[in-house]
Amino acid sequence: MDSDALLTFLTVHRRGGISNAARALHRSQPAISRRIALLEQELGVPLFERIAGRTMLSDAGRVLVPHAERAVAAAQDAENAVRALARPNSGPIALAVVGTLAGGRLSAVLKRFAAEHPQVELSLRTATSAEVSDMVRRGEVTIGLRYDREGSRDLDCELLFSERLQVVCALDHPRAGRRVAKLADLRGERWIAFPIVPGRREITAAHVFALFQTHGLGEIDWTPVDSLTAQKRLVEAGLGIALLSESNAAEELRHKTISTIRVGDLKASHDVVTVTRRGGFLSAAARRLLEILRKEYR
Repeated sequence: MDSDALLTFLTVHRRGGISNAARALHRSQPAISRRIALLEQELGVPLFERIAGRTMLSDAGRVLVPHAERAVAAAQDAENAVRALARPNSGPIALAVVGTLAGGRLSAVLKRFAAEHPQVELSLRTATSAEVSDMVRRGEVTIGLRYDREGSRDLDCELLFSERLQVVCALDHPRAGRRVAKLADLRGERWIAFPIVPGRREITAAHVFALFQTHGLGEIDWTPVDSLTAQKRLVEAGLGIALLSESNAAEELRHKTISTIRVGDLKASHDVVTVTRRGGFLSAAARRLLEILRKEYR
């Protein structure tokens, strides 16, 4: 098996079929079909099945996926390592970040890095925490920035900081700027949070539910809003309260468009971590970007 065959296999899997893979790889459909047929012949098992008109992985295909991802990523590492010898301060670096972390602090990091490494082509992608890890694992990005550690043996996670969570409300809320003794005092409020989506580690309703359940308070009323900006605008309008990290609410608090409610028995935070591929190649520029991230966030 060579890396091109494995890349073709992964592309058919991710794109959902031969024709989509052919477009992605800029090859003909017969060429893709032939490459898959040769790989199946080499392995002695079918890797895909047609089910209800869809191209699906066979049992053997599902087993092959993680190994293929590691092999393709290793081949990319080898190419990057060789190229880095000739151009130590140039070349591409791809960074994947959870959308709600792409704020002012990250902008400061990227500005500083760009000033130090003008020849490096730095790209930024936003995704959910699970997607960030998947992109790092597949070698599509060099560094990931996400919420919470994950236990994959293919990845290294490094804690940058634990960020405190706080309750925010409208300026004219009866409890704005005040302290309540217990979370139970806010049980009757309507909460605004991200909808519950598998793999998403932003502050979803599940986080808020868990806090209330931990305190033995049962369920709450909530409104799902799939945008941090929209959540804050609804809070400003007095249509609910929300649990936000300090950095996500910093600008609005500084401009006094929202306020906070201090909760005596609320001790909540979430971890922000960097993700890199275990054993993967990191250029000098990539290592420097990690160093700047550590300094800025810690």
